[in-house]
Amino acid sequence: MAYSEDHIALAAEYALGTLDADERTQVETMMAVDTEFAALVQAWEFRLGPLNQMVGLVEPRPVVWENIKAAIGHASAPQAPLLLPETPAATVTSPPPTPIADDVEFGSAFDPEPSQSPQIPQPAEARRASVRARFGIDDSQVIALTSRMKRWRGIASAATAIAAALLVTLGLQIYRPDALPNAIRPQPRIQTVEVKTPAPAFTPSAQYVALLQGQNGGPAFIMTIDGATKNFTVRKVGAASEPGKSFELWLISDKLPQPRSLGVIGADDFTARPVLSGYDPDVINGATYAVTVEQAGGSPNGQPTSAPIFTGKLIETVRPGSGSTPR
Repeated sequence: MAYSEDHIALAAEYALGTLDADERTQVETMMAVDTEFAALVQAWEFRLGPLNQMVGLVEPRPVVWENIKAAIGHASAPQAPLLLPETPAATVTSPPPTPIADDVEFGSAFDPEPSQSPQIPQPAEARRASVRARFGIDDSQVIALTSRMKRWRGIASAATAIAAALLVTLGLQIYRPDALPNAIRPQPRIQTVEVKTPAPAFTPSAQYVALLQGQNGGPAFIMTIDGATKNFTVRKVGAASEPGKSFELWLISDKLPQPRSLGVIGADDFTARPVLSGYDPDVINGATYAVTVEQAGGSPNGQPTSAPIFTGKLIETVRPGSGSTPR
């Protein structure tokens, strides 16, 4: 059943306890005959229930109760009637009145003046009744407007209380999350940070070597790079070439969008290439070097057409200034 805003506000005020006795009786009657309305009231009680958990009990001071009792006793004590002192009546002898002739036009001087009725102030209820009658306002309209004002006032109070509770909850979540109940306590954030260890700096005057081997662990090629000239030499160790196929060397780096070909490894035992001169030292030192099996003459499209079978990374073998060459 779809309820109006007045019914929803009435259920919320009942859950807050801001209704008077007549309105509470009305809500309890509706709950007894309408199970859906009773469920609506229970839903508001469930929403507003956590407000009681955040408000602790405060024991009033003993002087508060003493002041209340003193105020009740002072108000209930009968007050003595106010006695005014009696003033004795003074005996005054007045001179005999002088007879005054009657005037034909204005009448006798002793004719009594016309009496004027005193203006009695009308009570406030009578004034309100006259205003209603003058402007055609029905009492039922006034009662309905008064009830609606009370209801909207209660809704405003409920909204203010909810906003204050949310503000307090937000502040506790930020500054003191341990003070909140477990149901609304924020969970600790776990953030995983991936730290990449940078590759060792490429020293131009040093010598580097990479052992290219497969899954079986046996070495297939040994690659040597001169740090000064960036020329590399590939020596065939244990790789057996296939008829109609060629081994092709690739440079794979996360700094490059795709693998780069370093050329086809020749059929001789040693193959030298100067193609690394166009790459940065950090790319050369941190890259992975791989060998794939391609058709004779190398890959036709500049990209590997098969998975690498031999891979390896560079290590420094000769420090700068040692003067020796790798064997």
